[in-house]
Amino acid sequence: MIILKQMTVLFIIMIAGYLCRRKGILNDVSTKAISVIVVNIANPMLIINSAINADKSLSGRDLLMTAGISIAMYAVLLAVSYAVPKLLRSKPEDVGMWRVITVFSNVGFMGFPLISAVYGEEAMLYTAVFQIPFSILIYTWGISQIRGKAGSEGESMRSSGGLKATLSKVINIGIIAALTAVVIYLCDIKVPSILCDTIGYLADLTVPLSMLVIGDSFARVDIKGLFTNRKLLLFSLIKLIIIPVIWTFMIKALHLDPMLTGVCMVMISTPVASMPVMLAQQYDGNVELSSRGVVLTTLLSVLTMPLISMITGV
Repeated sequence: MIILKQMTVLFIIMIAGYLCRRKGILNDVSTKAISVIVVNIANPMLIINSAINADKSLSGRDLLMTAGISIAMYAVLLAVSYAVPKLLRSKPEDVGMWRVITVFSNVGFMGFPLISAVYGEEAMLYTAVFQIPFSILIYTWGISQIRGKAGSEGESMRSSGGLKATLSKVINIGIIAALTAVVIYLCDIKVPSILCDTIGYLADLTVPLSMLVIGDSFARVDIKGLFTNRKLLLFSLIKLIIIPVIWTFMIKALHLDPMLTGVCMVMISTPVASMPVMLAQQYDGNVELSSRGVVLTTLLSVLTMPLISMITGV
Protein backbone atom coordinates (compact mmCIF):
# COMPACT_ATOMS: atom_id res chain seq x y z
CA MET A 1 0.00 0.00 0.00
CA ILE A 2 1.46 3.33 -1.11
CA ILE A 3 0.26 5.39 1.85
CA LEU A 4 1.55 2.82 4.36
CA LYS A 5 4.94 2.85 2.65
CA GLN A 6 5.12 6.64 2.61
CA MET A 7 3.93 6.96 6.22
CA THR A 8 6.66 4.49 7.22
CA VAL A 9 9.27 6.57 5.42
CA LEU A 10 8.01 9.77 7.07
CA PHE A 11 7.94 8.09 10.48
CA ILE A 12 11.58 6.99 10.11
CA ILE A 13 12.54 10.61 9.42
CA MET A 14 10.52 11.65 12.50
CA ILE A 15 12.53 9.16 14.55
CA ALA A 16 15.69 10.76 13.18
CA GLY A 17 14.39 14.12 14.43
CA TYR A 18 13.63 12.56 17.82
CA LEU A 19 17.15 11.14 18.09
CA CYS A 20 18.68 14.44 17.00
CA ARG A 21 16.84 16.16 19.84
CA ARG A 22 17.89 13.54 22.39
CA LYS A 23 21.53 13.79 21.27
CA GLY A 24 21.53 17.58 21.42
CA ILE A 25 21.91 18.05 17.67
CA LEU A 26 18.55 19.84 17.60
CA ASN A 27 17.44 22.37 20.21
CA ASP A 28 14.76 25.03 20.60
CA VAL A 29 16.72 27.56 18.53
CA SER A 30 17.58 25.25 15.65
CA THR A 31 14.10 23.70 15.53
CA LYS A 32 12.49 27.13 15.41
CA ALA A 33 14.83 28.11 12.58
CA ILE A 34 13.95 24.97 10.61
CA SER A 35 10.24 25.63 11.17
CA VAL A 36 10.64 29.15 9.81
CA ILE A 37 12.38 27.77 6.71
CA VAL A 38 9.62 25.22 6.11
CA VAL A 39 6.74 27.65 6.67
CA ASN A 40 8.19 30.62 4.77
CA ILE A 41 10.31 29.03 2.05
CA ALA A 42 9.99 25.27 1.47
CA ASN A 43 6.20 24.84 1.74
CA PRO A 44 5.37 27.91 -0.40
CA MET A 45 7.85 26.72 -3.05
CA LEU A 46 6.24 23.26 -2.96
CA ILE A 47 2.86 24.84 -3.69
CA ILE A 48 4.19 27.04 -6.51
CA ASN A 49 6.18 24.13 -7.94
CA SER A 50 2.92 22.20 -8.28
CA ALA A 51 1.58 24.80 -10.70
CA ILE A 52 4.80 24.94 -12.68
CA ASN A 53 4.95 21.16 -13.22
CA ALA A 54 1.23 20.47 -13.55
CA ASP A 55 0.10 18.76 -16.76
CA LYS A 56 -2.66 21.36 -17.30
CA SER A 57 -5.44 18.78 -17.06
CA LEU A 58 -7.20 20.71 -14.31
CA SER A 59 -9.68 23.38 -15.35
CA GLY A 60 -10.76 26.51 -13.54
CA ARG A 61 -14.00 24.65 -12.82
CA ASP A 62 -11.99 21.87 -11.12
CA LEU A 63 -10.25 24.36 -8.85
CA LEU A 64 -13.52 26.11 -8.08
CA MET A 65 -15.07 22.78 -7.16
CA THR A 66 -12.06 22.06 -4.94
CA ALA A 67 -12.60 25.39 -3.20
CA GLY A 68 -16.23 24.46 -2.56
CA ILE A 69 -15.20 21.07 -1.15
CA SER A 70 -12.60 22.65 1.13
CA ILE A 71 -15.17 25.12 2.49
CA ALA A 72 -17.64 22.27 3.02
CA MET A 73 -14.98 20.25 4.85
CA TYR A 74 -14.27 23.05 7.30
CA ALA A 75 -17.99 23.67 7.76
CA VAL A 76 -18.42 20.02 8.77
CA LEU A 77 -15.41 20.17 11.09
CA LEU A 78 -16.71 23.35 12.73
CA ALA A 79 -20.06 21.69 13.38
CA VAL A 80 -18.42 18.58 14.84
CA SER A 81 -16.08 20.68 16.99
CA TYR A 82 -19.01 22.00 19.02
CA ALA A 83 -20.08 18.44 19.89
CA VAL A 84 -16.63 17.05 20.76
CA PRO A 85 -16.16 18.90 24.11
CA LYS A 86 -19.58 17.65 25.24
CA LEU A 87 -18.71 14.07 24.34
CA LEU A 88 -15.44 14.39 26.24
CA ARG A 89 -17.13 16.12 29.19
CA SER A 90 -14.51 18.82 28.93
CA LYS A 91 -13.79 21.44 31.56
CA PRO A 92 -15.30 24.82 30.59
CA GLU A 93 -11.87 26.43 30.26
CA ASP A 94 -10.74 23.70 27.80
CA VAL A 95 -13.76 23.79 25.49
CA GLY A 96 -12.22 26.27 23.05
CA MET A 97 -8.98 24.33 22.66
CA TRP A 98 -10.80 21.03 22.07
CA ARG A 99 -12.76 22.76 19.31
CA VAL A 100 -9.63 24.19 17.72
CA ILE A 101 -7.66 20.93 17.66
CA THR A 102 -10.73 19.20 16.20
CA VAL A 103 -10.91 21.59 13.26
CA PHE A 104 -7.28 22.23 12.36
CA SER A 105 -5.14 19.42 11.00
CA ASN A 106 -1.48 19.41 10.09
CA VAL A 107 -2.02 20.00 6.39
CA GLY A 108 1.28 21.89 6.06
CA PHE A 109 3.89 19.82 7.87
CA MET A 110 2.20 16.44 7.31
CA GLY A 111 -0.45 16.74 4.59
CA PHE A 112 1.57 18.56 1.93
CA PRO A 113 4.63 16.27 2.11
CA LEU A 114 2.46 13.14 2.14
CA ILE A 115 0.35 14.24 -0.82
CA SER A 116 3.47 15.21 -2.74
CA ALA A 117 5.01 11.80 -2.05
CA VAL A 118 1.88 9.74 -2.80
CA TYR A 119 0.13 11.63 -5.59
CA GLY A 120 2.93 13.73 -7.09
CA GLU A 121 3.40 17.44 -7.64
CA GLU A 122 0.23 17.83 -9.68
CA ALA A 123 -1.91 17.09 -6.62
CA MET A 124 -0.29 19.99 -4.76
CA LEU A 125 -2.44 22.38 -6.77
CA TYR A 126 -5.48 20.92 -5.04
CA THR A 127 -3.84 21.27 -1.64
CA ALA A 128 -3.04 24.91 -2.33
CA VAL A 129 -6.77 25.61 -2.43
CA PHE A 130 -7.27 23.96 0.98
CA GLN A 131 -4.68 26.33 2.46
CA ILE A 132 -6.91 29.38 2.01
CA PRO A 133 -9.86 28.59 4.36
CA PHE A 134 -7.40 27.11 6.89
CA SER A 135 -5.47 30.37 7.19
CA ILE A 136 -8.59 32.53 7.35
CA LEU A 137 -10.21 30.39 10.06
CA ILE A 138 -7.17 29.89 12.28
CA TYR A 139 -6.50 33.61 12.65
CA THR A 140 -10.12 34.58 13.29
CA TRP A 141 -12.33 31.86 14.78
CA GLY A 142 -9.31 29.90 16.04
CA ILE A 143 -7.90 32.77 18.09
CA SER A 144 -11.30 33.61 19.56
CA GLN A 145 -11.73 29.99 20.73
CA ILE A 146 -8.24 29.73 22.19
CA ARG A 147 -8.78 32.88 24.22
CA GLY A 148 -11.93 31.39 25.75
CA LYS A 149 -15.29 32.95 26.56
CA ALA A 150 -13.81 36.38 27.13
CA GLY A 151 -12.04 36.27 23.82
CA SER A 152 -14.62 37.29 21.26
CA GLU A 153 -13.49 37.70 17.68
CA GLY A 154 -13.47 41.45 18.02
CA GLU A 155 -11.41 41.28 21.19
CA SER A 156 -8.91 38.91 19.61
CA MET A 157 -8.49 41.35 16.76
CA ARG A 158 -7.89 44.23 19.15
CA SER A 159 -5.39 42.23 21.19
CA SER A 160 -3.41 41.36 18.07
CA GLY A 161 -3.26 44.94 16.85
CA GLY A 162 -6.64 45.43 15.21
CA LEU A 163 -8.25 44.37 11.95
CA LYS A 164 -5.23 45.41 9.88
CA ALA A 165 -2.87 43.22 11.94
CA THR A 166 -5.30 40.30 11.77
CA LEU A 167 -5.60 40.61 8.00
CA SER A 168 -1.80 40.75 7.71
CA LYS A 169 -1.67 37.31 9.36
CA VAL A 170 -4.53 35.91 7.28
CA ILE A 171 -2.83 37.11 4.09
CA ASN A 172 0.32 35.16 4.91
CA ILE A 173 2.99 33.50 2.79
CA GLY A 174 0.89 30.33 2.47
CA ILE A 175 -2.08 32.23 1.04
CA ILE A 176 0.19 34.21 -1.29
CA ALA A 177 1.84 31.01 -2.54
CA ALA A 178 -1.56 29.35 -3.07
CA LEU A 179 -2.92 32.29 -5.05
CA THR A 180 0.33 32.56 -7.03
CA ALA A 181 0.12 28.88 -7.95
CA VAL A 182 -3.47 29.25 -9.14
CA VAL A 183 -2.58 32.31 -11.26
CA ILE A 184 0.48 30.58 -12.81
CA TYR A 185 -1.64 27.55 -13.65
CA LEU A 186 -4.75 29.27 -15.03
CA CYS A 187 -2.79 31.89 -16.99
CA ASP A 188 -0.29 29.29 -18.23
CA ILE A 189 2.64 31.52 -17.23
CA LYS A 190 6.01 30.24 -18.45
CA VAL A 191 8.57 30.34 -15.65
CA PRO A 192 12.27 30.52 -16.69
CA SER A 193 14.08 27.19 -16.33
CA ILE A 194 16.65 28.56 -13.87
CA LEU A 195 13.85 29.76 -11.60
CA CYS A 196 12.02 26.43 -12.05
CA ASP A 197 15.07 24.50 -10.89
CA THR A 198 15.58 26.84 -7.92
CA ILE A 199 11.96 26.49 -6.84
CA GLY A 200 12.17 22.73 -7.28
CA TYR A 201 15.25 22.37 -5.06
CA LEU A 202 13.67 24.51 -2.33
CA ALA A 203 10.42 22.53 -2.58
CA ASP A 204 12.36 19.31 -1.99
CA LEU A 205 13.32 20.56 1.47
CA THR A 206 9.74 20.35 2.70
CA VAL A 207 9.42 16.63 3.43
CA PRO A 208 12.65 15.94 5.37
CA LEU A 209 12.68 19.20 7.32
CA SER A 210 8.99 18.95 8.26
CA MET A 211 9.38 15.43 9.58
CA LEU A 212 12.52 16.32 11.55
CA VAL A 213 10.61 19.11 13.32
CA ILE A 214 7.71 16.79 14.16
CA GLY A 215 10.13 14.15 15.46
CA ASP A 216 11.82 16.77 17.60
CA SER A 217 8.52 17.45 19.37
CA PHE A 218 8.28 13.80 20.48
CA ALA A 219 11.30 14.24 22.73
CA ARG A 220 9.61 17.00 24.72
CA VAL A 221 6.47 15.13 25.78
CA ASP A 222 5.81 12.21 28.14
CA ILE A 223 4.66 9.84 25.43
CA LYS A 224 3.79 7.03 27.84
CA GLY A 225 1.39 9.32 29.70
CA LEU A 226 -0.42 10.16 26.47
CA PHE A 227 -1.59 6.58 25.96
CA THR A 228 -3.25 6.49 29.39
CA ASN A 229 -5.25 9.70 28.88
CA ARG A 230 -8.78 8.52 28.09
CA LYS A 231 -10.03 11.87 26.82
CA LEU A 232 -7.13 12.22 24.41
CA LEU A 233 -7.55 8.64 23.20
CA LEU A 234 -11.29 9.15 22.60
CA PHE A 235 -10.56 12.44 20.87
CA SER A 236 -7.98 10.70 18.66
CA LEU A 237 -10.55 8.05 17.70
CA ILE A 238 -12.98 10.79 16.63
CA LYS A 239 -10.33 12.96 14.94
CA LEU A 240 -8.30 10.29 13.16
CA ILE A 241 -10.86 7.60 12.29
CA ILE A 242 -14.55 8.45 12.67
CA ILE A 243 -14.51 11.88 10.99
CA PRO A 244 -12.14 10.89 8.13
CA VAL A 245 -14.04 7.69 7.32
CA ILE A 246 -17.43 9.41 7.16
CA TRP A 247 -16.06 12.38 5.18
CA THR A 248 -14.15 10.23 2.70
CA PHE A 249 -17.17 8.05 1.95
CA MET A 250 -19.19 11.24 1.40
CA ILE A 251 -16.57 12.48 -1.07
CA LYS A 252 -16.42 9.10 -2.84
CA ALA A 253 -20.18 9.27 -3.35
CA LEU A 254 -19.62 12.36 -5.53
CA HIS A 255 -17.53 10.28 -7.99
CA LEU A 256 -14.82 12.91 -8.27
CA ASP A 257 -11.38 12.60 -9.83
CA PRO A 258 -9.51 9.89 -7.84
CA MET A 259 -6.62 12.26 -7.15
CA LEU A 260 -8.94 14.90 -5.67
CA THR A 261 -10.66 12.21 -3.59
CA GLY A 262 -7.27 11.13 -2.27
CA VAL A 263 -6.31 14.70 -1.45
CA CYS A 264 -9.59 15.19 0.44
CA MET A 265 -8.91 12.02 2.42
CA VAL A 266 -5.40 13.11 3.39
CA MET A 267 -6.47 16.66 4.25
CA ILE A 268 -8.97 15.47 6.87
CA SER A 269 -6.96 12.46 8.10
CA THR A 270 -3.81 14.29 9.15
CA PRO A 271 -3.08 14.79 12.87
CA VAL A 272 -3.64 17.96 14.89
CA ALA A 273 -1.85 21.02 13.52
CA SER A 274 1.03 22.61 15.41
CA MET A 275 -0.39 26.10 14.87
CA PRO A 276 -2.80 25.90 17.88
CA VAL A 277 0.23 25.32 20.14
CA MET A 278 1.91 28.50 18.93
CA LEU A 279 -1.30 30.50 19.19
CA ALA A 280 -1.95 29.10 22.68
CA GLN A 281 1.45 30.38 23.77
CA GLN A 282 0.67 33.81 22.37
CA TYR A 283 -2.90 34.11 23.70
CA ASP A 284 -2.54 32.28 27.04
CA GLY A 285 -4.46 29.22 25.92
CA ASN A 286 -4.01 25.62 27.08
CA VAL A 287 -0.56 24.91 25.68
CA GLU A 288 -0.30 21.52 27.40
CA LEU A 289 -3.55 20.19 25.94
CA SER A 290 -2.71 21.35 22.41
CA SER A 291 0.84 19.94 22.61
CA ARG A 292 -0.40 16.57 23.85
CA GLY A 293 -2.99 16.49 21.08
CA VAL A 294 -0.35 17.17 18.43
CA VAL A 295 2.06 14.49 19.62
CA LEU A 296 -0.49 11.72 20.27
CA THR A 297 -2.39 12.18 17.01
CA THR A 298 0.87 12.42 15.05
CA LEU A 299 2.11 9.13 16.49
CA LEU A 300 -1.21 7.41 15.88
CA SER A 301 -1.58 8.83 12.36
CA VAL A 302 1.26 6.61 11.16
CA LEU A 303 -1.21 3.73 11.59
CA THR A 304 -4.58 5.45 11.17
CA MET A 305 -3.92 7.11 7.80
CA PRO A 306 -3.11 3.82 6.03
CA LEU A 307 -6.10 2.31 7.87
CA ILE A 308 -8.42 5.04 6.54
CA SER A 309 -7.08 4.44 3.04
CA MET A 310 -7.73 0.70 3.39
CA ILE A 311 -11.25 1.13 4.84
CA THR A 312 -12.36 3.65 2.24
CA GLY A 313 -10.48 2.19 -0.71
CA VAL A 314 -8.84 5.53 -1.55
